[in-house]
Amino acid sequence: MGKFAEYERYDAMGLAELVGTKKVSPTELFQEAADRIERLNPTVNAVVVRMDEQGRQTAAGELPQGPFTGVPFLIKDLLAAYAGVPTSYGNRVLKNIPAAHDSELVRRFKNSGVVILGKTNTPEFGLTGVTEPEVFGPCRNPWNPAHTPGGSSGGSGAAVAAGMVPMASAGDGGGSIRIPAACCGLFGIKPSRGRNPAGPGHGRIWQDAVQEHVISRSVRDSAAMLDATHGGDVGAPYIVRPPERPFLDEVLQEPGSLKIAFSTRSPIGPRFTTIAWPPRKTWPVSWKTWGITWKRPNPTSTAWPWPKATLSCISARWVRISVKWKMCWGARRALPMSSL
Repeated sequence: MGKFAEYERYDAMGLAELVGTKKVSPTELFQEAADRIERLNPTVNAVVVRMDEQGRQTAAGELPQGPFTGVPFLIKDLLAAYAGVPTSYGNRVLKNIPAAHDSELVRRFKNSGVVILGKTNTPEFGLTGVTEPEVFGPCRNPWNPAHTPGGSSGGSGAAVAAGMVPMASAGDGGGSIRIPAACCGLFGIKPSRGRNPAGPGHGRIWQDAVQEHVISRSVRDSAAMLDATHGGDVGAPYIVRPPERPFLDEVLQEPGSLKIAFSTRSPIGPRFTTIAWPPRKTWPVSWKTWGITWKRPNPTSTAWPWPKATLSCISARWVRISVKWKMCWGARRALPMSSL
């Protein structure tokens, strides 16, 4: 156990408050996080790139005054580019090719005041709901190492659940924030498309299906980070309307009554198990006390074949583009857009 035994009792905003009141320093928080990674990572394999030197220098220097000043943070080893550090996408060929520049979202993470000290495990090209790349090996769930933390942001989910950091970056195309959050008992929300920047290396990822954000221990951390990062960047294909008020303010608002539609039919084939459904029988409180009503739609059989075909086409095209682009990047030669 490190010198700051209460570290994991705080969410990211809580740690930032301690830094702001000088009860703890950014360097002390960095060292606590680094010690926890050193001790816990051999079991869960959540962190695949250590950035201790960069993190130590950042913590000791002049930090931006943001909502998370001095808070340890990890970034997913996919899309989230950090200048001079490889972004492997979980791929053996790419694991030693350093990024030429920060992605816009990483730049905004830095401006929020976080101290980045590593990159987290992800399946190859982020294509599966489990995190088991051949190049780095499987990531394990800290609640039970025999179980998966989900994917594709499994490394980030495992790192936060293990108490290495209170929050880590993540991305979601088909559940890659939400799945690890569910598997690891954390909070994860996929922002609307265009809410966070994707540039400068990308504009539209997976035909706009992919959005980056964070996995966190608290709802307020996720809201505050979205306040710090949202908005289009130069070259964005479109700009979404800004929120009426800060996302953090929304956390304090009563949600009112909610209606949830559900179906026990999967658009890609598998059936729900009796264990997985229905959740309303397994929760200790009544849904009605939360103002929630359930509606079960009845989709026609002709409406179901297209999602599987669409996902297959998107995935195949993304792999094709990624491999061609990354191979050319590694060879340091231009890739004509017409070849995509």
